[in-house]
Amino acid sequence: MPIAVLQLEIALPEAASLKDRRQVVRSLKDQLRRSFNVSVAELDETRDLWQRATLGIAAIGADAVYLRGLLTQAGAAAERWAAGQRVAAGEIEIFG
Repeated sequence: MPIAVLQLEIALPEAASLKDRRQVVRSLKDQLRRSFNVSVAELDETRDLWQRATLGIAAIGADAVYLRGLLTQAGAAAERWAAGQRVAAGEIEIFG
């Protein structure tokens, strides 16, 4: 059973505090979970920086092609939803 993962790098130039950053990240994580039924976690490497965030998205399923499409759509949606922020999606990795 394949597992797919995608890493998103988000630049938050308008975040003036850690609270601003958390609000944007929490909202984006909730929208991704609700819309795509994926697991989303904030990765530690940028947790203390106000104007950057890194999210990891993971999904498991029976078909690698489906998972690749799902995470491609999730990455595109994150770019739309994070209006005013710069979102860079990494490569989708499939394991299994």
